[in-house]
Amino acid sequence: MKSTNLSNVLILVLILGPLYGNELVAQQQGQGQNHDEITITVEEAVQIALVNNYMLKRGMLDLDIASAQIREAWGTVYPQINAAGNYTRNIRTPNPFAGSDAGGLFETLGALEWLAFNEQARTDGDPNTEPITLDEFIDRQTQGFRDAGITPPGLDGTNPFAVENQFDFGISVSQAIYNGAAFAAIRGARQFKKLSEDRFEQEQQEVADQVRTSFYSALLAQEQVDVLRASVDRLQATVDDTRRSVEAGILSKYDRISAEVELVNLETNLIEVENQADLAVKNLALQLGIPVRKRVNLSGSLEYREDLHPDRLEAELAYEIALQQRPDISQTEGLIDLLNVERDINRSGFLPTVNAFANAAFIGQVPSNRVRVSPVEGEDFTFSATDRGFFDSSYWNPAVAVGLRLNWNIFSGFQTRLRVQQSHIEIRQAELDREFQNNAVYLEIEQSVRNVETALKRIRSQERNLEQAELNYRFARKRLQEGAGTPLEDRQASSLLDQSRLNYLSAVHDYLVSISRYEKAIGQPIVKNHID
Repeated sequence: MKSTNLSNVLILVLILGPLYGNELVAQQQGQGQNHDEITITVEEAVQIALVNNYMLKRGMLDLDIASAQIREAWGTVYPQINAAGNYTRNIRTPNPFAGSDAGGLFETLGALEWLAFNEQARTDGDPNTEPITLDEFIDRQTQGFRDAGITPPGLDGTNPFAVENQFDFGISVSQAIYNGAAFAAIRGARQFKKLSEDRFEQEQQEVADQVRTSFYSALLAQEQVDVLRASVDRLQATVDDTRRSVEAGILSKYDRISAEVELVNLETNLIEVENQADLAVKNLALQLGIPVRKRVNLSGSLEYREDLHPDRLEAELAYEIALQQRPDISQTEGLIDLLNVERDINRSGFLPTVNAFANAAFIGQVPSNRVRVSPVEGEDFTFSATDRGFFDSSYWNPAVAVGLRLNWNIFSGFQTRLRVQQSHIEIRQAELDREFQNNAVYLEIEQSVRNVETALKRIRSQERNLEQAELNYRFARKRLQEGAGTPLEDRQASSLLDQSRLNYLSAVHDYLVSISRYEKAIGQPIVKNHID
């Protein structure tokens, strides 16, 4: 079920991802925003990263490879069909009976023809007909061949047993009936695809966490700019009030000069912070793959909201959830399964493989001299010849065979047994890694829970402190305007207010980052809005 859901998410990201950014730009253009400018929320930044991130693009290709490997593994148990053809031209063929007494057999066959001729002449004609000699028979037979213009094979000085042209065309089909290694390899390919899916999901969560952290850091930098800019405005008002007090003779020039120097220093700090904020946004855009010519505006603010807090923030419960959701834990379990498959493949070496096969061939043996000699009926030593065609059925013959093939390596020098033993050791190592990983995951979750709780406590504390700092600044400001306070008191109150605001923003930033790390620690799906 988890794999199916992931596949659906991948399809939606691939189909909607490229359109998502274009739709976002078009929508913002319709609202009057410059086409070189784009405004994004943190979740929009995550979605853009899921489409443009280089690591995730490679992960998608890994999934394609895993799917192809499954199909390749199935191919080992599908029927295997092979076709082959062969042609041989025999330039010179040896006499198969050379060096033996078989040649005398064929001389005997010639004598048998002579005897048969004399017997036929005696029975068909006068019983007292004198038989002809063997030499005369051979001479008259040879003369008959010459008169008919026929040169039978062997009489031209060539090897009568030679076949100059040999053809062999065939097709073979084999089907695995039992092959333990092939069947285990199919399970292994499926498991490898599951590992690739888990790895891709883990990369998604890592990218989402990195993007959120970068987004919150850029947002914090912008908020720091706003705090310093407000501080500059307040200090400018203090400088103006100090000038008027100096002109009225209430304060000395020292107070005015001190306030002006502090204002210049604060403006310098503002310039530096503005530059850092701009670089933080550009780095985020680079991470998202957004062209550098586009100006990126961040939508959102660093404010704590109750709906951001996890429903139940307990280490034990979070650990149980992580065991079900974290893709790296699933990867470890999948790796153990894959090692079990490898062990089964090694074990298959103890068993035979059985294959069924069927072979069909069409064999041709075609001599160059294809003359067929026949005697003319009723005439002695008169012959006729016919030339048989190249594809005459007497030269071509089919052949069909079916059967079973068993291959069993009975003894391999203990190699199979040792490979199985190594597989057992690797499985045990993976199980130890899983045990260590579970402990590390629990520690990671416990740390992330504490970070969330600590950041939340800091937010609560800074909220109260910020209220006090704002009240303190209003009192100092009013005292300065009434002539009861000093510019130094006003500047100190303003500085305390700035520090309180920065501490509050830093606490909110750390809280949002710790929430993101907590969700990554428990394997939380990344489709959730963190900030508007």
